[in-house]
Amino acid sequence: MDAIWSLVPIALLVFLMTKKHSLPAHKALPLAAGVLYLLKLVYFETDPNLVNATVVNGLLTAWQPILIIWGAILLFRTTENSGGMNVIRQWLNGVTASRVAQLMIIGWAFSFLIEGVSGFGTPAALAAPILVGMGFAPVRVAILCLIMNSVPVTFGAVGTPTWFGLGQIGLSEAENIRIGFHTAVVHAVAALVIPLIALSFVVTWREIRRNIVFVYLSILACVVPYLLLARFDYEFPSILGGLIGLIASVVLARLGVGLSGQDAGEREVRRITAAAVLRASFPIWASIVLLLVTRVGQLGIKTLLTSPTPAWTHALGTLGNLSVSPFLVVSLKSIFGVAGSDGAWTHKILYVPGLLPFFAVSGISFLIFGMNRRTCQLTWIETYHQVRKPIAALLGALVFVKLLMAGGDKACVILIGKSLAHVSGGSWKYIASYLGALGAFFSGSNTVSNLTFSGIQASIADTLSLNRDTILSLQNVGGAMGNMVCINNIVAVCSVLGLVGKEGFILKRTVIPMLLYGLIAAAVAAVMQ
Repeated sequence: MDAIWSLVPIALLVFLMTKKHSLPAHKALPLAAGVLYLLKLVYFETDPNLVNATVVNGLLTAWQPILIIWGAILLFRTTENSGGMNVIRQWLNGVTASRVAQLMIIGWAFSFLIEGVSGFGTPAALAAPILVGMGFAPVRVAILCLIMNSVPVTFGAVGTPTWFGLGQIGLSEAENIRIGFHTAVVHAVAALVIPLIALSFVVTWREIRRNIVFVYLSILACVVPYLLLARFDYEFPSILGGLIGLIASVVLARLGVGLSGQDAGEREVRRITAAAVLRASFPIWASIVLLLVTRVGQLGIKTLLTSPTPAWTHALGTLGNLSVSPFLVVSLKSIFGVAGSDGAWTHKILYVPGLLPFFAVSGISFLIFGMNRRTCQLTWIETYHQVRKPIAALLGALVFVKLLMAGGDKACVILIGKSLAHVSGGSWKYIASYLGALGAFFSGSNTVSNLTFSGIQASIADTLSLNRDTILSLQNVGGAMGNMVCINNIVAVCSVLGLVGKEGFILKRTVIPMLLYGLIAAAVAAVMQ
């Protein structure tokens, strides 16, 4: 019964967002969070201090994706209003007039690289507006970007889901590398199918078949180096794969390799100089450089920006103890007297991609492009109007997620996970990835999914005498494929593209490739075992 009641608010949310006259996320999510809040207090009889601390934690944590989205929208509006986006569009059309090639270059290879560098849902925030600016339909672009952003996620943000998400259960370096490689193998097989499904939401199957050689060359250009590097490393596979794949895809498209003559031959006569493209794309490449510099551990900047050692502390009474580090890592601990992670919140202001790089690069861009005061004000006003409703949606989403995960062994996600394992028995390896996807659906993060469920997955593997490396690899895959359906990512891409009330429509489309991804993972796992 506990597991059934745990599913009630989830079922309510899915119903509200997918019914015929669906509620938009900014209404459905707060409503579902309110129902869950009452369930935790009344049915589960959870400590009120813990429940209320979790709500505060969720409201504060929500500002992480909010600031990322806000910054990404500001960056895009800056690029658009400065005229830079028009130059980029003309250049891409000069590279190739093939719609399939354009989608693979931006929606696949470019997103692959951005995911490797940053994570945090940044790929869709940067890639989707570019594609819309090139004339593709916003809703279809949102679906494509969500589906495409799956293969590289395991090694996103310099491998954080793998080395940090799985590392909390005490894995050795060798185990982390081995699990990372097994995960990459599953992703590599899925990559032969999933990008084609993503493309089918934007272009016809006829167009895909005509350009299938280019599609697979672009896929392999990312996946082959990704797979080879994963054999030895779990931090840089997506970065290297994305970088090589992006360069290769642009070169192949310019040469027309693998493209139908009907598509590849219709190019813009006007050529854009490299200097013009470099200047126009400053907001994008400067953001990538800053993201990379702040995330490569060997440079030492990441350590500074993420160190929680306080420089200033202040007691806020029953609300908790506030501290701020020299590099603006803000922490609030013992919220309403609750110990542990349920009563603690931390926000790395300079590390999470918001202030750096998006807001900072946008400010510099105002100067570089010589944008006048009126244009700057317009950019800020347009950005604000676009983020108003997503803020409400994300506040509701994070409260909902935190309540689902609060309560230790009695947390709703734990109860659901254990029930699934009990029902499946020895067949667990065939559905293990879906538990990882469930975690990503709740939290919007492969890392959080791994933190939440890796211990359960390892325990299930030991109990059922299954190969632990394989099961943890499937958890890692599941957390990545769950990005297609996770609430946070759907809200984020809708907000960036200015789509209102389309969250449920998108969810119903992305769930199908997510389920297929799990079947592919199960098939590969059967061979691994």
